Amino acid sequence: MNKRDSAGVVAPPPLIYLAGLAVGFGLEALLPGGSLPGVVRFVVGGFALLGGIALQTAFIAAFTRKGTAVEPWKPTTAIVTSGPYRITRNPAYLGMALIFVGIALLADAPWVLAALPVALAVIDRGVIAREERYLEDKFGREYLDYKTTVRRWI
Repeated sequence: MNKRDSAGVVAPPPLIYLAGLAVGFGLEALLPGGSLPGVVRFVVGGFALLGGIALQTAFIAAFTRKGTAVEPWKPTTAIVTSGPYRITRNPAYLGMALIFVGIALLADAPWVLAALPVALAVIDRGVIAREERYLEDKFGREYLDYKTTVRRWI
């Protein structure tokens, strides 16, 4: 088990996504931009944003019902396998990624999307990989069994 009883993530995940958005909007300001078709902006962007918010809400509700901390720098007291955790091991990070996409599309800022793969790489290596090691150390077979039945993303 970890000495500090936390996953030891590199940074709070919302800040990683916000940093990606900031970099993306910086690119949008510096590089020649294009305009997205209205259907992409409003329909796809709107669905991405709403889907991300729904995943975030379901993630928080599932953690609250189980009585474990939402923040990855606090001790985890239980493995959550209900709600969106039946489909993905990381609904919070998937939800934040969808919100990222929704913001970029609704803002008609296609260059913002260029920063998403970097944010996802940091989330994958600096957050998820650390959380998974922590959960394996803390919960052993229970978490390993869960990992074999539910995908990391979708």
